[in-house]
Amino acid sequence: MEALVVDAGSKLLKAGAAIPDQSPPMLIPSQMKRMVDNGDVSSSAVTVLEDVTLLDPIERGFIRDWDAMEDLLSYVVYPGLGWEEGNEGNILFTDPLYTPKAIREQLVQLMFETFNVSGFYASEQAVLSLYGAGRISGCTVDIGHGKIDIAPVLEGAVQHIASKRFELGGTDLTKLFAQELGKSNPLVNLSMSDVETLKEQYASCAEDEIAYEKTQNCEIELHTLPDGQVISIGRERFSVGEALFQPSILGLEEHGIVEQLVRIISTVSSENHTQLLENTVLCGGTTSMTGFEGRFQKEANLCSSAIRPMLVKPPEYMPESLGLYSAWVGGAILAKVVFPQNQHVTKADYDETGPSVVHRKCF
Repeated sequence: MEALVVDAGSKLLKAGAAIPDQSPPMLIPSQMKRMVDNGDVSSSAVTVLEDVTLLDPIERGFIRDWDAMEDLLSYVVYPGLGWEEGNEGNILFTDPLYTPKAIREQLVQLMFETFNVSGFYASEQAVLSLYGAGRISGCTVDIGHGKIDIAPVLEGAVQHIASKRFELGGTDLTKLFAQELGKSNPLVNLSMSDVETLKEQYASCAEDEIAYEKTQNCEIELHTLPDGQVISIGRERFSVGEALFQPSILGLEEHGIVEQLVRIISTVSSENHTQLLENTVLCGGTTSMTGFEGRFQKEANLCSSAIRPMLVKPPEYMPESLGLYSAWVGGAILAKVVFPQNQHVTKADYDETGPSVVHRKCF
Protein backbone atom coordinates (compact mmCIF):
# COMPACT_ATOMS: atom_id res chain seq x y z
CA MET A 1 0.00 0.00 0.00
CA GLU A 2 1.41 3.39 -1.06
CA ALA A 3 2.05 5.96 1.65
CA LEU A 4 -0.35 8.90 1.74
CA VAL A 5 0.89 12.46 1.33
CA VAL A 6 -1.08 15.36 2.87
CA ASP A 7 -0.37 19.03 2.19
CA ALA A 8 -2.90 20.97 4.26
CA GLY A 9 -3.12 24.66 3.46
CA SER A 10 -5.30 27.44 4.84
CA LYS A 11 -7.57 27.30 1.78
CA LEU A 12 -7.01 23.92 0.12
CA LEU A 13 -5.97 20.48 1.26
CA LYS A 14 -4.07 18.33 -1.22
CA ALA A 15 -3.86 14.61 -0.53
CA GLY A 16 -3.28 11.29 -2.22
CA ALA A 17 -1.09 8.22 -2.58
CA ALA A 18 2.59 8.95 -3.16
CA ILE A 19 2.66 8.90 -6.96
CA PRO A 20 4.87 11.88 -7.88
CA ASP A 21 4.14 12.32 -11.59
CA GLN A 22 0.44 13.02 -11.15
CA SER A 23 -1.73 15.69 -9.58
CA PRO A 24 -2.98 14.99 -6.04
CA PRO A 25 -6.18 12.90 -6.30
CA MET A 26 -7.88 14.97 -3.60
CA LEU A 27 -7.99 18.75 -3.79
CA ILE A 28 -10.65 20.02 -1.40
CA PRO A 29 -11.36 23.13 0.69
CA SER A 30 -9.80 23.06 4.15
CA GLN A 31 -12.70 25.05 5.53
CA MET A 32 -15.37 23.06 7.37
CA LYS A 33 -19.04 23.68 8.03
CA ARG A 34 -20.75 22.79 11.29
CA MET A 35 -24.21 21.37 10.72
CA VAL A 36 -26.97 20.40 13.13
CA ASP A 37 -28.47 17.00 12.28
CA ASN A 38 -31.16 15.62 14.61
CA GLY A 39 -29.77 17.72 17.40
CA ASP A 40 -26.19 16.49 16.89
CA VAL A 41 -23.50 18.93 15.85
CA SER A 42 -21.00 17.57 13.37
CA SER A 43 -18.38 18.94 11.00
CA SER A 44 -17.75 18.04 7.40
CA ALA A 45 -15.75 19.29 4.44
CA VAL A 46 -17.29 22.31 2.75
CA THR A 47 -18.22 21.81 -0.88
CA VAL A 48 -20.77 24.60 -1.20
CA LEU A 49 -20.74 27.54 1.19
CA GLU A 50 -24.02 27.69 3.07
CA ASP A 51 -25.47 29.84 5.82
CA VAL A 52 -23.96 27.67 8.55
CA THR A 53 -21.13 27.99 11.06
CA LEU A 54 -17.84 27.86 9.17
CA LEU A 55 -14.68 26.48 10.74
CA ASP A 56 -11.11 27.05 9.62
CA PRO A 57 -8.92 24.24 10.99
CA ILE A 58 -5.86 25.94 9.50
CA GLU A 59 -5.09 29.65 9.81
CA ARG A 60 -2.09 31.32 8.21
CA GLY A 61 -0.70 27.86 7.41
CA PHE A 62 -0.83 26.45 10.96
CA ILE A 63 -3.39 24.06 12.49
CA ARG A 64 -5.50 25.98 15.02
CA ASP A 65 -8.70 23.89 15.47
CA TRP A 66 -7.67 20.32 16.24
CA ASP A 67 -11.20 18.90 16.51
CA ALA A 68 -12.08 20.21 13.06
CA MET A 69 -8.73 19.00 11.70
CA GLU A 70 -9.40 15.50 13.00
CA ASP A 71 -12.80 15.51 11.26
CA LEU A 72 -11.26 16.77 8.03
CA LEU A 73 -8.50 14.15 8.04
CA SER A 74 -10.99 11.38 8.85
CA TYR A 75 -12.94 12.34 5.76
CA VAL A 76 -9.76 12.49 3.67
CA VAL A 77 -8.07 9.22 4.60
CA TYR A 78 -11.07 6.88 5.01
CA PRO A 79 -13.86 7.57 2.48
CA GLY A 80 -11.68 9.94 0.47
CA LEU A 81 -8.57 7.85 -0.12
CA GLY A 82 -9.79 4.40 0.86
CA TRP A 83 -7.98 3.55 4.06
CA GLU A 84 -9.76 0.94 6.20
CA GLU A 85 -9.94 1.32 9.96
CA GLY A 86 -7.51 -1.16 11.52
CA ASN A 87 -5.43 -1.32 8.34
CA GLU A 88 -3.88 2.18 8.21
CA GLY A 89 -0.59 2.69 6.41
CA ASN A 90 2.17 5.32 6.35
CA ILE A 91 1.52 9.04 6.03
CA LEU A 92 3.68 12.08 5.23
CA PHE A 93 2.71 15.67 6.03
CA THR A 94 4.17 18.90 4.70
CA ASP A 95 5.30 21.51 7.25
CA PRO A 96 5.08 25.28 6.62
CA LEU A 97 8.13 27.36 7.46
CA TYR A 98 8.61 27.89 11.20
CA THR A 99 5.94 25.39 12.26
CA PRO A 100 5.92 25.51 16.09
CA LYS A 101 7.26 22.40 17.82
CA ALA A 102 4.00 22.00 19.73
CA ILE A 103 2.01 21.71 16.48
CA ARG A 104 4.39 19.07 15.09
CA GLU A 105 4.12 17.07 18.31
CA GLN A 106 0.33 17.30 18.42
CA LEU A 107 0.09 16.16 14.79
CA VAL A 108 2.27 13.08 15.31
CA GLN A 109 0.28 12.29 18.46
CA LEU A 110 -3.00 12.55 16.52
CA MET A 111 -1.68 10.26 13.80
CA PHE A 112 -0.50 7.48 16.10
CA GLU A 113 -3.11 7.67 18.87
CA THR A 114 -6.26 8.46 16.86
CA PHE A 115 -5.52 7.25 13.34
CA ASN A 116 -3.22 4.35 14.31
CA VAL A 117 -0.87 4.95 11.40
CA SER A 118 1.97 2.51 10.73
CA GLY A 119 4.51 5.25 10.16
CA PHE A 120 4.77 9.04 10.05
CA TYR A 121 7.03 11.60 8.44
CA ALA A 122 6.93 15.38 8.05
CA SER A 123 9.12 17.63 5.93
CA GLU A 124 9.25 21.36 5.25
CA GLN A 125 7.29 22.69 2.30
CA ALA A 126 10.25 24.69 0.96
CA VAL A 127 12.39 21.55 0.62
CA LEU A 128 9.54 19.56 -0.91
CA SER A 129 8.70 22.26 -3.47
CA LEU A 130 12.31 22.16 -4.66
CA TYR A 131 12.19 18.35 -4.89
CA GLY A 132 9.06 18.74 -7.01
CA ALA A 133 11.02 21.01 -9.38
CA GLY A 134 13.89 18.53 -9.53
CA ARG A 135 16.25 20.46 -7.24
CA ILE A 136 17.80 19.97 -3.80
CA SER A 137 19.19 23.52 -3.47
CA GLY A 138 17.51 26.78 -4.34
CA CYS A 139 15.12 29.36 -2.94
CA THR A 140 11.35 29.02 -2.71
CA VAL A 141 8.87 31.87 -2.79
CA ASP A 142 5.63 30.35 -1.51
CA ILE A 143 2.62 32.68 -1.66
CA GLY A 144 -0.27 30.84 -0.08
CA HIS A 145 -3.75 31.77 1.06
CA GLY A 146 -2.64 32.94 4.51
CA LYS A 147 1.11 33.54 4.41
CA ILE A 148 4.22 34.10 2.33
CA ASP A 149 7.30 31.99 3.02
CA ILE A 150 10.65 32.81 1.43
CA ALA A 151 13.25 30.16 2.23
CA PRO A 152 16.77 29.44 0.93
CA VAL A 153 17.51 25.70 0.87
CA LEU A 154 20.98 24.13 0.61
CA GLU A 155 21.37 20.41 -0.01
CA GLY A 156 17.86 19.74 1.24
CA ALA A 157 18.19 21.83 4.42
CA VAL A 158 16.26 25.07 4.99
CA GLN A 159 18.50 27.95 6.06
CA HIS A 160 16.20 29.11 8.86
CA ILE A 161 18.33 32.01 9.99
CA ALA A 162 17.96 33.59 6.54
CA SER A 163 14.33 32.60 5.87
CA LYS A 164 11.37 34.89 6.36
CA ARG A 165 7.65 34.42 6.89
CA PHE A 166 5.04 37.11 6.23
CA GLU A 167 1.50 36.95 7.63
CA LEU A 168 0.18 38.08 4.27
CA GLY A 169 -1.39 35.99 1.54
CA GLY A 170 -4.22 35.43 -0.87
CA THR A 171 -6.87 36.11 1.77
CA ASP A 172 -5.47 39.62 2.32
CA LEU A 173 -5.45 40.24 -1.44
CA THR A 174 -9.10 39.13 -1.57
CA LYS A 175 -9.96 41.70 1.12
CA LEU A 176 -8.09 44.37 -0.83
CA PHE A 177 -10.00 43.44 -4.00
CA ALA A 178 -13.29 43.64 -2.08
CA GLN A 179 -12.41 47.13 -0.80
CA GLU A 180 -11.42 48.38 -4.25
CA LEU A 181 -14.51 46.89 -5.93
CA GLY A 182 -16.68 48.40 -3.18
CA LYS A 183 -15.34 51.90 -3.94
CA SER A 184 -16.17 51.66 -7.64
CA ASN A 185 -19.41 49.67 -7.19
CA PRO A 186 -20.98 51.16 -4.05
CA LEU A 187 -24.48 49.87 -4.81
CA VAL A 188 -23.44 46.24 -5.41
CA ASN A 189 -23.74 43.83 -2.48
CA LEU A 190 -20.71 41.52 -2.69
CA SER A 191 -20.04 38.42 -0.59
CA MET A 192 -16.45 37.35 0.06
CA SER A 193 -17.05 34.14 -1.90
CA ASP A 194 -18.09 36.30 -4.88
CA VAL A 195 -14.93 38.37 -4.51
CA GLU A 196 -12.76 35.25 -4.26
CA THR A 197 -14.25 33.93 -7.49
CA LEU A 198 -13.78 37.30 -9.22
CA LYS A 199 -10.18 37.49 -8.02
CA GLU A 200 -9.36 34.08 -9.46
CA GLN A 201 -10.93 35.08 -12.78
CA TYR A 202 -9.74 38.68 -13.20
CA ALA A 203 -6.72 39.43 -10.97
CA SER A 204 -3.59 40.27 -12.97
CA CYS A 205 -0.13 41.73 -12.59
CA ALA A 206 0.90 44.73 -14.64
CA GLU A 207 4.17 44.38 -16.56
CA ASP A 208 5.91 46.91 -14.31
CA GLU A 209 5.20 49.95 -12.13
CA ILE A 210 4.87 52.27 -15.13
CA ALA A 211 2.33 49.92 -16.73
CA TYR A 212 0.44 49.81 -13.42
CA GLU A 213 0.17 53.60 -13.36
CA LYS A 214 -1.31 53.48 -16.86
CA THR A 215 -4.06 51.09 -15.70
CA GLN A 216 -5.93 54.13 -14.37
CA ASN A 217 -7.32 54.36 -17.90
CA CYS A 218 -7.73 50.64 -18.54
CA GLU A 219 -10.79 49.11 -20.15
CA ILE A 220 -13.75 48.45 -17.86
CA GLU A 221 -15.28 44.97 -17.95
CA LEU A 222 -18.81 44.18 -16.82
CA HIS A 223 -19.44 40.96 -14.92
CA THR A 224 -22.82 39.54 -14.00
CA LEU A 225 -22.89 37.94 -10.55
CA PRO A 226 -24.89 34.74 -9.88
CA ASP A 227 -27.68 36.81 -8.28
CA GLY A 228 -28.02 39.00 -11.39
CA GLN A 229 -26.17 42.07 -10.08
CA VAL A 230 -23.75 43.61 -12.60
CA ILE A 231 -20.33 44.75 -11.42
CA SER A 232 -17.72 46.81 -13.28
CA ILE A 233 -14.08 45.75 -12.99
CA GLY A 234 -11.26 48.04 -14.09
CA ARG A 235 -7.99 48.94 -12.44
CA GLU A 236 -8.96 46.97 -9.33
CA ARG A 237 -7.86 43.73 -10.97
CA PHE A 238 -4.28 45.04 -11.20
CA SER A 239 -4.16 46.36 -7.63
CA VAL A 240 -4.31 42.78 -6.35
CA GLY A 241 -1.07 41.73 -8.03
CA GLU A 242 0.64 45.09 -7.58
CA ALA A 243 0.27 44.81 -3.80
CA LEU A 244 2.84 41.99 -3.83
CA PHE A 245 5.39 44.29 -5.49
CA GLN A 246 4.26 47.48 -3.70
CA PRO A 247 3.00 46.42 -0.23
CA SER A 248 2.27 50.08 0.55
CA ILE A 249 -1.01 49.49 -1.34
CA LEU A 250 -1.96 47.32 1.64
CA GLY A 251 -0.68 49.93 4.09
CA LEU A 252 2.45 47.89 4.86
CA GLU A 253 5.94 49.31 5.24
CA GLU A 254 7.66 46.34 3.59
CA HIS A 255 9.76 45.80 0.50
CA GLY A 256 8.21 44.13 -2.52
CA ILE A 257 8.42 40.37 -3.02
CA VAL A 258 11.48 40.42 -5.33
CA GLU A 259 13.41 42.85 -3.12
CA GLN A 260 12.62 40.64 -0.12
CA LEU A 261 14.01 37.60 -1.95
CA VAL A 262 17.21 39.44 -2.94
CA ARG A 263 17.76 40.69 0.62
CA ILE A 264 17.22 37.18 2.01
CA ILE A 265 19.70 35.55 -0.39
CA SER A 266 22.25 38.29 0.35
CA THR A 267 22.34 37.15 4.00
CA VAL A 268 23.51 33.67 2.98
CA SER A 269 27.23 32.98 2.45
CA SER A 270 28.27 34.43 -0.94
CA GLU A 271 29.67 31.09 -2.09
CA ASN A 272 26.08 29.79 -2.17
CA HIS A 273 24.50 32.73 -3.98
CA THR A 274 24.75 31.21 -7.45
CA GLN A 275 22.98 27.95 -6.70
CA LEU A 276 20.26 29.78 -4.79
CA LEU A 277 19.80 32.40 -7.50
CA GLU A 278 19.67 30.01 -10.41
CA ASN A 279 17.10 27.79 -8.72
CA THR A 280 14.32 30.11 -7.59
CA VAL A 281 10.95 28.32 -7.42
CA LEU A 282 7.56 30.03 -7.23
CA CYS A 283 4.79 28.08 -5.54
CA GLY A 284 1.41 28.61 -3.92
CA GLY A 285 -1.87 29.42 -5.62
CA THR A 286 -1.32 33.18 -5.77
CA THR A 287 1.76 32.77 -8.00
CA SER A 288 -0.51 31.41 -10.76
CA MET A 289 -2.07 34.88 -11.16
CA THR A 290 -1.99 36.13 -14.76
CA GLY A 291 1.25 38.02 -15.40
CA PHE A 292 2.82 37.29 -12.00
CA GLU A 293 5.70 35.13 -13.21
CA GLY A 294 6.62 37.57 -16.00
CA ARG A 295 6.53 40.56 -13.63
CA PHE A 296 8.59 38.68 -11.04
CA GLN A 297 11.31 37.77 -13.56
CA LYS A 298 11.34 41.29 -15.05
CA GLU A 299 11.87 42.87 -11.62
CA ALA A 300 14.53 40.28 -10.86
CA ASN A 301 16.37 41.19 -14.07
CA LEU A 302 16.32 44.86 -13.06
CA CYS A 303 17.99 44.28 -9.68
CA SER A 304 20.87 46.70 -9.26
CA SER A 305 22.91 44.24 -7.21
CA ALA A 306 24.78 41.23 -8.53
CA ILE A 307 22.02 39.07 -7.08
CA ARG A 308 19.50 38.39 -9.84
CA PRO A 309 17.15 35.46 -9.23
CA MET A 310 16.28 33.16 -12.13
CA LEU A 311 13.06 31.14 -12.08
CA VAL A 312 13.17 27.39 -12.50
CA LYS A 313 10.75 25.74 -14.92
CA PRO A 314 9.26 22.44 -13.71
CA PRO A 315 10.48 19.24 -15.41
CA GLU A 316 8.52 18.30 -18.54
CA TYR A 317 7.25 15.07 -16.96
CA MET A 318 5.58 16.97 -14.12
CA PRO A 319 2.00 18.33 -14.25
CA GLU A 320 1.71 21.77 -15.90
CA SER A 321 0.22 23.41 -12.82
CA LEU A 322 3.00 22.11 -10.56
CA GLY A 323 3.29 25.42 -8.68
CA LEU A 324 -0.18 24.92 -7.20
CA TYR A 325 0.86 21.73 -5.41
CA SER A 326 4.65 21.43 -5.74
CA ALA A 327 5.03 20.66 -2.02
CA TRP A 328 2.64 17.70 -2.40
CA VAL A 329 4.60 16.40 -5.42
CA GLY A 330 7.86 16.75 -3.50
CA GLY A 331 6.27 14.91 -0.58
CA ALA A 332 5.32 12.06 -2.91
CA ILE A 333 8.94 11.90 -4.12
CA LEU A 334 10.30 11.90 -0.56
CA ALA A 335 7.80 9.28 0.62
CA LYS A 336 9.28 6.90 -1.95
CA VAL A 337 12.57 7.18 -0.05
CA VAL A 338 11.92 7.62 3.68
CA PHE A 339 9.40 4.83 4.19
CA PRO A 340 11.15 2.00 2.26
CA GLN A 341 14.45 2.98 3.92
CA ASN A 342 12.85 3.08 7.40
CA GLN A 343 13.85 6.70 8.02
CA HIS A 344 10.38 7.55 9.30
CA VAL A 345 8.83 7.59 12.78
CA THR A 346 7.54 4.09 13.53
CA LYS A 347 4.94 3.11 16.10
CA ALA A 348 7.76 1.62 18.20
CA ASP A 349 9.65 4.95 18.03
CA TYR A 350 6.55 6.79 19.15
CA ASP A 351 5.76 4.38 21.99
CA GLU A 352 9.33 4.60 23.26
CA THR A 353 9.90 8.37 23.07
CA GLY A 354 6.50 10.02 22.68
CA PRO A 355 5.59 12.95 20.40
CA SER A 356 9.01 14.64 20.75
CA VAL A 357 10.48 11.90 18.53
CA VAL A 358 9.26 13.93 15.53
CA HIS A 359 12.03 16.51 16.06
CA ARG A 360 14.74 13.84 15.99
CA LYS A 361 13.54 11.85 13.00
CA CYS A 362 11.82 14.52 10.86
CA PHE A 363 14.12 17.39 10.01
